[in-house]
Amino acid sequence: MSRANTKLAPQPAPSTYRELIARFPLRPLHDGVDYDNAIEIAESLVGLGNMSQDQADYLDVLTDIIQKYEAVHHAIGSKATPLGTLKRLLEEQDMNGSDLGRLLGSRPLGALILRGERQLSKTHIRKLADHFKVSTDLFIGR
Repeated sequence: MSRANTKLAPQPAPSTYRELIARFPLRPLHDGVDYDNAIEIAESLVGLGNMSQDQADYLDVLTDIIQKYEAVHHAIGSKATPLGTLKRLLEEQDMNGSDLGRLLGSRPLGALILRGERQLSKTHIRKLADHFKVSTDLFIGR
């Protein structure tokens, strides 16, 4: 079940774990709106200074989720290869080589790309960037 892609209204940080989960469930971040909402919640908790154990536990898991999203979507200057980035994105969406091939228009092509036997074309890169909602730069080797 997907959250609505809407920005959360500013509110004071909830004090219990249950209230925090109700406000922003701990799930993978799927887009920039999810990311912005997660950052807002994290900042509201960090700004408290004296957090309860529930708030500290929630913040610990939330920062792990934020870091995972940033590793893929904000990997500017990172050492991630285009193939490594593609594999991480596929894993995040529970996709395999066949799914990749179908997305690119040829089922066997997905496995060839994942094994490094075929390179991504400009058309493939555009399709992948559109599908995963990321920059084409992530799929271009430097």
